[in-house]
Amino acid sequence: MSSVPVFAAHDVEAAVSPERAVEVVRDAFIAYARGEWSMPSKVYVPAYPAGDFRAMPALGGGYALLKWVTSFPGNPELGLPTVTGLVLVSDASNGMPVAVLDAGAVTALRTGAAAVLAAETLGREDAESAAVIGAGVNGRAAARTFLARGRPVSIWDIDLDRAETFAVELGAEVAESRHAALAADLVVTVTPGHEVLFPEGSLLPGQHASLMGADGPGKAEISVEELGRVRVFCDDWEQASHNGDLVHAVEAGVVGRDDVTQLGDVLAGNAAGRASTGEITVFDSTGLAIQDLTVGIEVVNRYRAGIGEGSFSSVQEIDIG
Repeated sequence: MSSVPVFAAHDVEAAVSPERAVEVVRDAFIAYARGEWSMPSKVYVPAYPAGDFRAMPALGGGYALLKWVTSFPGNPELGLPTVTGLVLVSDASNGMPVAVLDAGAVTALRTGAAAVLAAETLGREDAESAAVIGAGVNGRAAARTFLARGRPVSIWDIDLDRAETFAVELGAEVAESRHAALAADLVVTVTPGHEVLFPEGSLLPGQHASLMGADGPGKAEISVEELGRVRVFCDDWEQASHNGDLVHAVEAGVVGRDDVTQLGDVLAGNAAGRASTGEITVFDSTGLAIQDLTVGIEVVNRYRAGIGEGSFSSVQEIDIG
């Protein structure tokens, strides 16, 4: 019989800082681009109109992962989290489970990391202002990551009280308006994806937008027409072209595979990023299991090495086998 540690949300948050999350997520993108890590297709189990369940596998770095996670946008009105579930990490050499982690915390960490990593990679070198649209758990993670990277950020949310509360908590600013937030040099959108935030002609020369909310069927944060006039990047073509903002433009014949660059290819040096100061760049994110895997591995490694031991004082271990 062996014991497996179970990491609650606060354990995950204490183990991996936003700065470290950016580093390991970058490494995962590069490993995946080089074919060193693998990621079978994400499986959606619809429970519409309430939400959906998702099963996400990945293999790399000596470990395998399965993430069982939900997206139920109406949950906050019921006092429940939008995203919940479990991340299971196993040893790839023998199949034995090595950790169970809170999926919501892992998702928030890697979502914030991916959003800011894309903004730093694809945004203008002289970009000054940054804004996050959506003050939910993942929006807060993105804002926290910007701040951890030394960049001031403003927050806007349809619920002004929530935006103000989180801004005070994080040491950020509240945007004067949604329009002002959407005009920032670097914009991260983390909304339920039920409303188009960027209609045709709305993005400004030199802007970058990381679109993190439209990660499932029927969702969109940008119009098809706007995608057709900007430089488009994504986390993974196969996934984004079927379940992200991209799917609508692909179905309309406005965007094809040759029009989209994967972020990992840019980070690995296999593809070019921003071509000019005035170019408009958009990153379509659907969330990858390799990102969850790299965060999970980091937690496991720190736990085994006894790094930040006090951070794991509440970790419980369960017996299996």
